[in-house]
Amino acid sequence: MTTLRRNTVDLHTHTARSDGVLEPLELYEQMRAWGSTLVAITDHDTLAGVREMRAAGCGAPGTTGPRLIVGVEINTLVDAEIEAVGGSEERLGELHILGLGVDPDDATLAATLERQRQARTVRLERAIEQLRDRGMPVDAQLREIEGRIDALGRPHLARALVSAGHAKDVQDAFTRYLMPGMTGYVRRQGIGPREAIEAITASDGVASLAHSPWAPDEPAVIDELMRWGLGALEVHYHHWDEERIERMGAFADACRLLRTGGSDYHGDTGTYAESQVSVYVPHQAGEHLLGALAASAGHR
Repeated sequence: MTTLRRNTVDLHTHTARSDGVLEPLELYEQMRAWGSTLVAITDHDTLAGVREMRAAGCGAPGTTGPRLIVGVEINTLVDAEIEAVGGSEERLGELHILGLGVDPDDATLAATLERQRQARTVRLERAIEQLRDRGMPVDAQLREIEGRIDALGRPHLARALVSAGHAKDVQDAFTRYLMPGMTGYVRRQGIGPREAIEAITASDGVASLAHSPWAPDEPAVIDELMRWGLGALEVHYHHWDEERIERMGAFADACRLLRTGGSDYHGDTGTYAESQVSVYVPHQAGEHLLGALAASAGHR
C-alpha cells in the first residue's frame, strides 16, 4: 500500500544490532531527516542498538529528532499452551511479540533475551552446516559481519547467500533456501509467547502482537495472549491495504487492545524515507501508547 499521508510515527524498526543494515545512529539520523516525531527501536532479542542511541542523547528532552521508545521484538513459538486453545503453527506461524517502552535495566527481561540469542545461534549454526553440506558454504561472508550485530538470524544468512552468489537478493534467498522445507531451513528454537509477554509487562512495557493478519480469525488465541498480558495489536503495518487495516483496527478496538504500527524497517530495499511511503500510523496511536506507558510507570 502507498499512502499519501506523511508518516511520522514508527513503532517497529530494526538496526544493525539485530537484522537491520543501518548502524543505530545512522538510522536515527535518517528518522530525524525524514521528520519522524515518535519512533521505537525493536531489534530482535537485544536492546544494544537503542542503548547506543540513548547514550548519544538521541530522543532526549530538548534535542532535535523524534522521541525514542525503548523496544524489542521477540519471535516466539506456537507451544502447547497455544495449541490447547486451538492454535497451530501451520495457521499462525511464529508469534512475534513487540515489547514497547520496556525498562532496559530489567534483569528478567535481560535474561530472557540472552536465552533467545543463544537459541538463535544454535539455529544459525545448524542452517550453516546444512548449506555447507549441500555445497553452499557462507562462512566467509558471515565473518564479514561478525562483531557488528548482537543477534544473528536468517536475514544475515540470506545476505550471506546473496554475497556468495547463491541468490539474487534477500527475498530470493529466503524463497529458495530459508523457508520451511528448503535446504537451509531449521525450525526456530526458543520460548513461547507467554514467557515473552510476561517478561515485557514485568519490565513496565506494553506487549504488542506484530504483523499477524490472522488475529481476527483466532479469537481464542488472542484471548489467551491477553490473559497473559498482551496489551496491543499491530494494526498499521507496511504494505497492508486499507481493508485489512480497518479489519485489524476494529478487532483491536473490540478486544480493547491498543493499536500500534510501523514500517518494520530493515534497510535491505532502500532508505528509511522510502520505507515510509507504504505505512501510516496515526498520531493518536502513539499518544495512546505513551499514555499507557506513563500509567504503567506510575504504578511501580
